[in-house]
Amino acid sequence: MRLDKAVALAGLTRSEARKAIAAGRVSVDGQSARDCAMQVDPARVRVDGAEPVPTGEVYVMLNKPAGVVTATEDRKLPTVLDLLPEALRRRNPGPVGRLDRDVTGLVLLTTDGQLAHRLISPRWKAEKVYHAKCEGTLAVRDVEAFAGGLALSDFTARPARLDILEAGAAQSVADVALTEGKFHQVKRMFAAVGHPLIELARLRIGCVALDPALAPGEWRALTEEEVRGLRAMCGMEERES
Repeated sequence: MRLDKAVALAGLTRSEARKAIAAGRVSVDGQSARDCAMQVDPARVRVDGAEPVPTGEVYVMLNKPAGVVTATEDRKLPTVLDLLPEALRRRNPGPVGRLDRDVTGLVLLTTDGQLAHRLISPRWKAEKVYHAKCEGTLAVRDVEAFAGGLALSDFTARPARLDILEAGAAQSVADVALTEGKFHQVKRMFAAVGHPLIELARLRIGCVALDPALAPGEWRALTEEEVRGLRAMCGMEERES
């Protein structure tokens, strides 16, 4: 593939790609490349030293920091899309579900609308795992309450798994796994058993866990294995590459 086309596939216009190449911002295998017509493997191309942007469907994991909203745009607050490079933002990936502004951790963003829909649909039971710190001492009765399905004001939450990691007098730490994600659901579940949340972070969606190498605000593309795993659990046939 021509170099200018490979750079354009990463989200730039062809004119912008040529300007980037002429300015020395593009490299191939670590070496500066200024010939727009040279034949390249797009995976070996870098713009401003950044990792290559996926050229097919976009599948990204992000470690969301507190204070960032899970939306594609907001007039007042930074969004998860603002944490991605401009070339990737131009591909218009959308977040899979939502995390509250103060909740941190794993957010998946993709242009694959069918996969995103299935991952948030209770029908496909994609398990979401959260790490929680709450007030008070969690006990066996709380584990049983989560497992039995908590009755909240407007719906009854599906059974969820609560694994107590620490149970202190002032606060406790636990992991919770559930297969739905309604508005403020995890916060409301902890409040319903008398243990308001102090901190909450999402660790996993289905078979994809947050990469521990990602600092808050950092992202990476999902691996082919991770994408295949998500599609398989959602009953989707693997796409031809």
